[in-house]
Amino acid sequence: MEQLNITVVGAGLIGLSHLERIYQHPECRIGAIVDPSENAKAIAEQYKVPLFTTLAQLFESAQPDGIILATPNQLHVEQALECIKHNVSVLIEKPVSQSIEEGKVLLDEVNKTGNKVLVGHHRAYSSIMEKARNLIKSGVIGRPVAVMGSALFYKPDSYFLEGMWRTQKGGGPILLNLIHEIGNLRYLLGEVYAVQAMSSNTVRGHEVEDTSAITLQFENGVLGTFLLSDTAASSRSWEQTSQENKAYSSYEDEDCYHIAGTEGSLSIPTMRIKRYLKTEDRSWWKPFDCSVETSQRDDPLVGQIDHFCRVIRGETEPRVSVQDGLQNLMVVDCIVKAAQTGARVQVAKIE
Repeated sequence: MEQLNITVVGAGLIGLSHLERIYQHPECRIGAIVDPSENAKAIAEQYKVPLFTTLAQLFESAQPDGIILATPNQLHVEQALECIKHNVSVLIEKPVSQSIEEGKVLLDEVNKTGNKVLVGHHRAYSSIMEKARNLIKSGVIGRPVAVMGSALFYKPDSYFLEGMWRTQKGGGPILLNLIHEIGNLRYLLGEVYAVQAMSSNTVRGHEVEDTSAITLQFENGVLGTFLLSDTAASSRSWEQTSQENKAYSSYEDEDCYHIAGTEGSLSIPTMRIKRYLKTEDRSWWKPFDCSVETSQRDDPLVGQIDHFCRVIRGETEPRVSVQDGLQNLMVVDCIVKAAQTGARVQVAKIE
């Protein structure tokens, strides 16, 4: 099988992650890097690939099989539209767009052209998530009733100094991090119907929030709470519990999601299950049957590249479509509005 030629646009933190995985992947190779920064020169030399400063320059010289857009959020739609114009399959890092309105422009173009566009919610390729979803669907915890989630971690000052856009509108942990969690929760429990939230920027003092407390109502009646902070010295985040990305320290005794049902509960990612074996035994006076389900800890970014290659070859449809990515963004957008107004905000559906 001939290797696919994939160009990475943006040689920042996530761009470097993609470059490393493409370089090691048997089905594809790095065709080029697009980035105007000085740092990109050394990275292009390291991988021995051409460097372009703009997408226009790239398309004047080459026609890649696929392009990964690992650029700041405000560039996603503009650059994706340029890729579609040249009939190239695209993987856009999340969030799919800076705003719902921009995202709808992209969705309309995708629907019109049929171009293959995949949104980079890489946890959709997590074997842990797949296992958890299957357990919930099996009925082992009964009907889901409630969920508690957290993404509590501490981002060092260097994270913001290396990308000041992360301190401004369009950055912040709600848009950059919570959107992953919303994707996970929708995958596990279905569509979010309404949200409420409070946010604070007291610690970092950036234009964007550093801490948020959120409540969620799902269409199926499940209620949830979620705590988010990028200034909390805590390990209760997906990165520090899942063991999927070895760059992070991990703590195998910690969970970041707890889903409770009418027959039992599931903690993720430890996969600890506490449940009543008999319906008639359900009582807080009675002990649970306790067990732990085994699950793999594969790198979902590798799984995403596997999938992107199949999308490019026309073997499958994008697992996370523009519409799906936009629905995640819609929930996040409603959370921002809820935090600003103090009101309960109903989540509209992307059609």
